[in-house]
Amino acid sequence: MTQARLLADIGGTHARFAWQAHAGAPIEDIATLPCAGHASLDDALQTVLQRLDRSAPRRCAIAIANPVLGDAVRMTNHHWSFSVSALRSRFGFERLEVLNDFTALALALPDLAPHEVRQLGGGRAQPGAAIGLIGPGTGLGVSGLVPDGRGGFAALAGEGGHVTLAGCTPREQQVLAQLARRHGHVSAERAVCGQGMADVHAALAAIDDPAAAPPALGAADVTAAALERGDTRCVEALNLFCAFLGTVAGNLALTLGARGGVYIGGGIVPRLGGFIDASPFRERFEAKGRFARYLAGIPVFVIRAAQSPALRGAARVLDPA
Repeated sequence: MTQARLLADIGGTHARFAWQAHAGAPIEDIATLPCAGHASLDDALQTVLQRLDRSAPRRCAIAIANPVLGDAVRMTNHHWSFSVSALRSRFGFERLEVLNDFTALALALPDLAPHEVRQLGGGRAQPGAAIGLIGPGTGLGVSGLVPDGRGGFAALAGEGGHVTLAGCTPREQQVLAQLARRHGHVSAERAVCGQGMADVHAALAAIDDPAAAPPALGAADVTAAALERGDTRCVEALNLFCAFLGTVAGNLALTLGARGGVYIGGGIVPRLGGFIDASPFRERFEAKGRFARYLAGIPVFVIRAAQSPALRGAARVLDPA
């Protein structure tokens, strides 16, 4: 127990926990809990420790889907909030690291095996160049790795999912106008996440048939109707989702100079299978005018690892320097 560590990857819908006996040991005993089933992070941690029949270890690293700016942490897409110092005290952690979940995922990118990614266009990744990371799930995570000047990388801790989203066609501009009526500021996350996909579908319905009752479809319903039944409006909503994702991912690649590639994480895109290949994603990723050729060479990789790579990133922040 002196070297053991508890790891966590907490999103807006699910909280994943794991145990690691010591630095470099396999990550095991992974448990996934629904966030909605627990009143607080404290309760979820206690549940996991009870399931493992273990007491709290001395070290813990928590990757969580929101900014980490100080002692007080409040999730963006869920109601959990906590004090880092109070959590440390309650469980007796000698060391507790709390970081953004996509910062943790970025830290794990260099360790991904070839079978854990699928390339989606572009050329070869340039060794030592910046790497971009974006991922739609309950929200839209954005991070990346930039060279640290010592032969390694530094992971970014930002909130790029909340940049303003631009429409590139009249139809997209109509959709964004509908979203603006509902949300005011239309961030990338408002369209490129699970709820965003449902909202894009509802916006299309409002545009095409304003007098009809709003559809009550969630993201899973829209995806299933598009992939399994070829429903016209759901297919359009899914294509718009992919186009918006391509726009934002291309912006990220330009901003970082991500010639080391752009990785797509999150739970949604891996479930789309080959749909994204035939979608407007790659065309929109490259559609940057004079820099289209620059972007055409940048590879995009869909992460399809069986185990949450963010747990590996969380473990890395506990490893000896």
